[in-house]
Amino acid sequence: MFATILTWIGAVLGIAVLLAMAFGAYVFDLGDAFGRRRRKPAEDQSELPGRTPSSSANA
Repeated sequence: MFATILTWIGAVLGIAVLLAMAFGAYVFDLGDAFGRRRRKPAEDQSELPGRTPSSSANA
């Protein structure tokens, strides 16, 4: 009887660990997706509004 109880406790804890690992991977993937959607800074200064490539050289 005691062995059966320990088996069920181990099974429940194992399932909980597997669910935590799967949910954790999903959360990290979701965080990466949100990070990619954020607005990235312009690589070229000419892409910024109100500025020209020559205006940054004169400043």
